[in-house]
Amino acid sequence: MTEERARVALPRPGRARLRLGAEVLGPLVLVGIVALVGAQLSAADKTDAINVLVTTVIVVGLYVFIGNSGVISFGQISFVAVGAFAAAIWTTPVATRDATMPDLFGFLATPRLTSTESLLVGAGLGALFALAVGLALMRLSGLSAGIATFAVLEITYNVLANWDKIGPGPTTLADVPATTGITQALVGCAIAIVVAFAYQQTRSCRLLRASRADPLAARGIGVSIFRHRLVAFVISGAICGFAGALYAHELGSISVTQVYLALTFSTLSMLVVGGSQSLWGASVGGVLLGVLFSFLSNAVNGTTVLGFSFTLPNGLNTIIFAILFVGALMLAPRGLTRSREFLAVALGERPPRARPPGTIAGRSPGAEVPLGAEPEPSEGTPTSGAGESAHTGPPR
Repeated sequence: MTEERARVALPRPGRARLRLGAEVLGPLVLVGIVALVGAQLSAADKTDAINVLVTTVIVVGLYVFIGNSGVISFGQISFVAVGAFAAAIWTTPVATRDATMPDLFGFLATPRLTSTESLLVGAGLGALFALAVGLALMRLSGLSAGIATFAVLEITYNVLANWDKIGPGPTTLADVPATTGITQALVGCAIAIVVAFAYQQTRSCRLLRASRADPLAARGIGVSIFRHRLVAFVISGAICGFAGALYAHELGSISVTQVYLALTFSTLSMLVVGGSQSLWGASVGGVLLGVLFSFLSNAVNGTTVLGFSFTLPNGLNTIIFAILFVGALMLAPRGLTRSREFLAVALGERPPRARPPGTIAGRSPGAEVPLGAEPEPSEGTPTSGAGESAHTGPPR
């Protein structure tokens, strides 16, 4: 009898692994299709495909923190900016730095990195900057967190735009090696997706999602919301810094206006429209709205669709994008994917209904599970020896 039970129980871990593999395969296949189609296009259209992939990396970075914590942050593009300028400065020829940025600090003026090394440096500096910011801000929530992270974006912009010892200031930094091709963008996007997926399988992420659903209940069972938010914030900063380095090497130049408000709100729109609480939603939003944004931007300079040529007035592309964004939110407030992962969408699984705050899933047989939260109470409940206290003490 025991052997029969063991044989019955064996396939379950296998099925779970297959399901996880299918969930991460969906986003990877999606970006792979973008790269495959982009490789067959003209040089100008291929550039648009590269931009879609790099933008998707940024959106995935936003998802890691915003989607899992439920805290809106306007400051993630600060990490993109740091990664972009670090990669651009350290890969630009030294002669160009001496001519255009004579007042640079010594540690910025002399080293010369390869493009691959600059990607790693961008990710590392993004993570360090996120750690420094997160130590001060990760106890905030709601409107306070949004205002504070927007202040970080403003501070970063003004420092980069006005301090000539760390960059070119308000001028454009040129002569950056344009090494981000379609293959590099695809590999970078795949790395970001795998890292985000691996993180969301961790216990820290599950506890963070539980705190997103009900912060008071999570604190009541001893979950350190500050710690788990900080972990997600640092990982998000690393992905965003990595994306910034890809972005600089895609453009071949960089200026502070390219990593400021326009990029902030466009990538946030992509995350929200796709579905902010799932990796599949972030991938779909980044790809679909990235393609749409590229099409509207090209239409300002004139484009042809099905043999019909037209040109949009300057600025109308942004208005159309905003209208479509608002319309998508009205028709699908939880995003196009309803914040479900790829396999749940493919199988037509319905997301569970939200439950009233203050009730804990698993307390009774009829308890409902909040959207995005883990259904098993054991995943959201700390166990002894796992790094969380199980007592019901005061909030940390």
